[in-house]
Amino acid sequence: QVQLQESGPGLVKPSQTLSLTCTVSGDSMTTRGFYWNWIRQPPGKGLEWMGAIGYSGKSYYSPSLNRRTSISRDTAKTQFTLQLSSVTPEDTAVYWCARGRQYGSNERDEYDYWGQGIRVTVSS
Repeated sequence: QVQLQESGPGLVKPSQTLSLTCTVSGDSMTTRGFYWNWIRQPPGKGLEWMGAIGYSGKSYYSPSLNRRTSISRDTAKTQFTLQLSSVTPEDTAVYWCARGRQYGSNERDEYDYWGQGIRVTVSS
């Protein structure tokens, strides 16, 4: 059974960098063919794929967030981390980590395991 758990601050000030960690159990994160994704949902809006790190360690980013997003991993801890810089109130959302056989989709069904989500508010 694969489990994912997000952790990080629930409140971030504008212009700061948001850092979230996803801890994975039940998978090494190096299993061929899987991608480890960050997805968010702002209030009243749909899911937005942000980026992913693949089984090989290569990272992929949404073009709309590419300049502000960095995803890295620690395979020894089976964790991967999202950093989103220069946050604004528009970055307020529920953030999820999720595993899938692809990356880039905004469709929930494209991912087989999800964390429970973490609500992040950007406010001074």
